Amino acid sequence: MSHFAPFAGERIALVGLGKAGLPAAARLAEWGADVTCWDDKPAGREAALAAGLRVADPALAFDYDALLLSPGIPHLLPRPHPAAAAARAAGKPILCDVEYLYRAVRAAGSAARFVGITGTNGKSTTTALLAHLLVAAGRQAVAGGNLGPAALAMPLLGDAGIYVLEMSSYSLERLATARFDIAMLLNLSPDHIDRHGDMAGYAAAKAHIFDRQRPHDLAILGQDDALTAATPVLARLLPISAHAPQPGGIWAAGAVLHDQAGPFADLATARALPGAHNAQNAAAASAAALALGLTHAEVSHGLQSYPGLPHRQELVAEIGGVRFVNDSKATNADSTLCALASYPRVVWIAGGQPKADGIAPLTPWFPRIARAVLIGEAAPAFAAVLAQAGVPHEIAGTLDTALPAAAAAAFSGAAPVVLLSPACASWDQFTGFEQRGDRFRELVLAMKEHA
Repeated sequence: MSHFAPFAGERIALVGLGKAGLPAAARLAEWGADVTCWDDKPAGREAALAAGLRVADPALAFDYDALLLSPGIPHLLPRPHPAAAAARAAGKPILCDVEYLYRAVRAAGSAARFVGITGTNGKSTTTALLAHLLVAAGRQAVAGGNLGPAALAMPLLGDAGIYVLEMSSYSLERLATARFDIAMLLNLSPDHIDRHGDMAGYAAAKAHIFDRQRPHDLAILGQDDALTAATPVLARLLPISAHAPQPGGIWAAGAVLHDQAGPFADLATARALPGAHNAQNAAAASAAALALGLTHAEVSHGLQSYPGLPHRQELVAEIGGVRFVNDSKATNADSTLCALASYPRVVWIAGGQPKADGIAPLTPWFPRIARAVLIGEAAPAFAAVLAQAGVPHEIAGTLDTALPAAAAAAFSGAAPVVLLSPACASWDQFTGFEQRGDRFRELVLAMKEHA
């Protein structure tokens, strides 16, 4: 498609030149758009110039048809970026890269299907798992979006293709025409309140996953929390649950997945899918896979062969009988709850940039914590909560000092698992949860090499 130019003549301002923004700018220019780039950091602007892209600040004079704004940059709360304010004042839409991918695919005449996956927790695993199920069964599928790769770095698929896209609440607010043939909302718990104002605003942002769906489309809806279960949908509803039977849906009874035809998959031997939270993820991915034409046998086989994702209860190594688990993706208490529920006894590394609910929701799981080793901005507040509950703990400050302390406690017999599951964002000490998890892995593997 060397002459494919679906955006010819469109003037697009793009702000945020990170791992998704720079590829998006290059692809839009390749597809005929007149692209102007901006990043608040000089390094981003220099990278765009080196790629031959035009660089200018659209906030100074917004003379464009649309603004493509990086998901991490706010357009409303807590304070709009100047470019977003300029676009709104000019009456122009603020969009995300998935919107442009969808438009390009349809402009190419392709009927490729789009699956959108969101929720507070589990969306990355469910996205990767569904893509794995499809590819293992011989279907043409690619996964990306919030999970990576960036939407505009993904290939154009033909009619048989399936896009499996992890959608953040930030991106969902910036869709205008994109429609998901299958949309799923897994669960809702407090997160990103600074960006959405309150829990109602956050839930409303997540519910955009179902916008523009038609009655013949499929809406997969988690039933394990009341707020998610009450989300209105217009498409055909398929309920899923980690523990409760769902007429017309898919659910787990213990580790066994069921639908109306009966049991079809046993998760007890799916090593990368431990715990009740993964039962919900597996139920959701299975529901979509079956709707896309896979057989029960294909789904069951794919669940067994799924390798798991980095930073999501990733078993990094076993040293001296102690397992070291990287759950850096757990950036809130609900995610960490899922991890604590998966192990009878742990030495817990936690902390970072705290979320609004702190670790109070984890109190019922404190008996599983043999010792906590705390890092980052949240360490003093977490220490106070743990002290009140009588949980042994120490403040290590950084991950580099926390790991040796946690390992020493585990090797002394405190617990057979060292679990990094921070219940916090990472931005106080790292560029993201990935860098935090990568550093944990690096430290553990260095320890193993010298063991």
